[in-house]
Parts: sequence; C-alpha cells; structure tokens
Amino acid sequence: MAGVSDDELSRRYETVNLYRRGAAAKLELNRPDRVNAWSEQFAVDMVAAIAEVADDPGVRAVAVTGAGRAFSAGADLKEALDRAQDGKIDVYRMLTERYHPIITGIRRVPKPVVAAVNGPTAGVGVSLALACDLVVAAESAYFSLAFVNIGLVPDGGSSLFVPSRVGFARAAELAMLGERLSAGEALGWGLINRVWPDADFAANTDALLDRLASGPTQSYAGSKRQLNHWLYQQMDAHLEFEAQVQREMGGTADFAEGVAAFAAKRPPRFTGA
Repeated sequence: MAGVSDDELSRRYETVNLYRRGAAAKLELNRPDRVNAWSEQFAVDMVAAIAEVADDPGVRAVAVTGAGRAFSAGADLKEALDRAQDGKIDVYRMLTERYHPIITGIRRVPKPVVAAVNGPTAGVGVSLALACDLVVAAESAYFSLAFVNIGLVPDGGSSLFVPSRVGFARAAELAMLGERLSAGEALGWGLINRVWPDADFAANTDALLDRLASGPTQSYAGSKRQLNHWLYQQMDAHLEFEAQVQREMGGTADFAEGVAAFAAKRPPRFTGA
C-alpha cells in the first residue's frame, strides 16, 4: 500500500513482506502481478508471518494490506488448475490445509489486527479482511463474494463473518448475487469500520495502527477473547462445514463450467447440474 515504504522491511517472505515501525507491524500480501491471489506458497508464507507477529512481544498491533492496486483477488485459480489432478481442483484440501490456518491464525493473534483494504478484494480475500478485528478501506476499494460466479459458495469463514456483521438479508444478497459492494456501501451496511479517501488512506491507516500499538495491549487481547467466545467459539466446526459444502460444489458440472469460463475469459453457461 502507499506509504508502506516509510516502514522498515523486517522480513521478506516469498509472497509476503513484513514491515515494522516501532510496535506496529504490517503484513503486505506481495503478489501484485496476480492481484495478490492466494497461491500454495502464499499460504505457507502467511501462516509463518502471522505466527511471527503473534509471538513477537515487541509487536503490539498488526495491519494486513496488499501490494499494488488490490488487496486480494481471492484464490489463484490459474495455479489451482495447473496443480489439479485430472483437471479437478481439490477445494476441500485447499481450504483445510491452506486457507483455514490463515483465518484461525488471525483470530488467535493476541493483539489487534487491522485489515487495510487498499483496493479490490474478492472471494477468500474478503474472508481474510473480515477475519481481522477492524476493517478500513480506501474509497476506491470494493468487496465481492465472487464464489457464486464460478459455481461455488462462500468459504474461508465468510459465511460466518458476513451475516454476523450485516444480517441475513444482506449476506444472502452478497452470496447469491456476487456483485461488487463499494467501500462506501460496505461502511453503510456495517460490514467495515472506516473508509478514507485514497490520498489519505496510508496516513490514516498508520495513525490508527500507531494508536492501537500504543494502547492497552492486554485490554485489546481480552476484548478479542470475549468476541471470539461470543462469535467464533464454533469457528473450527463452521470452517469444516463450509469446506464440506464447498467440496460438494467442487464436484458439480456448474463448477467445472465456471472454471472453464474463467480460463477462457468468457461468461459461464450454468445448467444447475
């Protein structure tokens, strides 16, 4: 994100950069050429980076943001297709082995985590943002539960995070229509916490992160534990349920058509099978 160069690069993973500024840390998703889509290496790097900031007593607040123009485009379907056996993507394995440790890892970091959504985010990228404690967005950003556009269902916890924030009616709309929700609309719906003009986004994010980093760390951790107990105590079971439903969707003809249409850059022709 703009302004991240003001911080000190602490560690460069293959697909994630870790920056430090005093007690504040930033995890920058660093696959800008793939609009920060989730690859297998990204999953490895992100789990390691989350563990690093969680275990470092010098880190008191964390931001997650994206390099380049986007926050995250979600799963890297191109890589998934390249790795697929017999042309079939094992969505259950992707979720349980690669994605869930990232989502649960963020929820269990004993310090505040802010999603700094610097641009478009879709699919499991939305799940990543909503797994964070606070979500702030640039005015030009948007959110899309785009799973339905390839014949899948929300995953990565988004079928839990979204309705808990915006209610059933709006969650159903986002899941079933797969349309883009602008940052301003997301704020109005209660999906996110703040929206700032693009020109002010980096500075305002830094100010919020510094405020959290200089605040009562144990109080933040305690509040997070309370919220986790209220909403997320069944998170592991819910993530497993999501993955099972997604595995069913991964075996449908509509998913095969959605992936083929994606690869061919054409509109899908779903048959309901």
